[in-house]
Amino acid sequence: MAQPSGPSILDVHTPSSSFAILYSELEDNLQTLFDKLSKKTVAELNGRHVRPGWVKYEWNNIVWNLDDASDYAIFGWRLKSTAAGIDSPPVLFVRDPDAPLPSPPEYQNPSFYMFRPRPATSSPQLPATPESSSVTSGKSRKRSKETKPQDTVPKFKKEFEKFHNENGVRTIAGSIGPVNNVRMLLKSGYRHVYISRKFAIKNGFIPRDAAPGHYGYSGIVNLGKWPITVGRTRTVHAVYLTEESHFDVVLGRSFVERRQIKFDPVDPTDVVCGDTGEKIDCELVILKDGKGQIVTVT
Repeated sequence: MAQPSGPSILDVHTPSSSFAILYSELEDNLQTLFDKLSKKTVAELNGRHVRPGWVKYEWNNIVWNLDDASDYAIFGWRLKSTAAGIDSPPVLFVRDPDAPLPSPPEYQNPSFYMFRPRPATSSPQLPATPESSSVTSGKSRKRSKETKPQDTVPKFKKEFEKFHNENGVRTIAGSIGPVNNVRMLLKSGYRHVYISRKFAIKNGFIPRDAAPGHYGYSGIVNLGKWPITVGRTRTVHAVYLTEESHFDVVLGRSFVERRQIKFDPVDPTDVVCGDTGEKIDCELVILKDGKGQIVTVT
């Protein structure tokens, strides 16, 4: 049986700085990892302790959450594959999602995943061919017409289109009323702001003994106006009850227009609030049912 490896060095990047910490499979757990990160970021985070929702890590060129015991177990397994020389070591990212990102002329750490430059959108030029620069015979012209054109679509654009074919949706974190750290669907295809029945009952938006035929079973019901905080800005919106079961909160067109949300057509995670210029931390989610089939969110 393989023995646990010795301490590992983990690189860590924040929006403003980079550092490294020692990690031990035998001695550390999720809480001690948060403690180590808190000590290293005490000035940048103004003494606030690192908590779930603040830490992510990159593995195989994808950014993953590190919020709970399940995430931590997967993180530990991936570290073991790194020790075995199978994969590159994961890189940690730490950020308070309620704090604004630094903007010029403030320093922006280029190693932080949200500040990395996006791939260029220009398509590569086709190389010149003899047929295109000289007079050819009818036979060669016929052959050139039958030649299949080269694929000039950039790889990142193919991946983006593939994502949309798999019904991925944007989600952001924020607060609604008294409830903090809520993962919310951001989709302008919906007209208003909606909360699910289960979420509404759990958090006191409607009575726990709400009987069938009330609070939305016979039609969408307006639950009044509630404050919604995304990033550092709070706005007030009319909130409606819905039977949507996939997300606790849906931020529809009324929110998008109020906050002047701007979406990048190339990078679906690049979301900016036009009213403040703040870039919002956005995650992509693909929903699947119990059989592993993709669930379409319309």
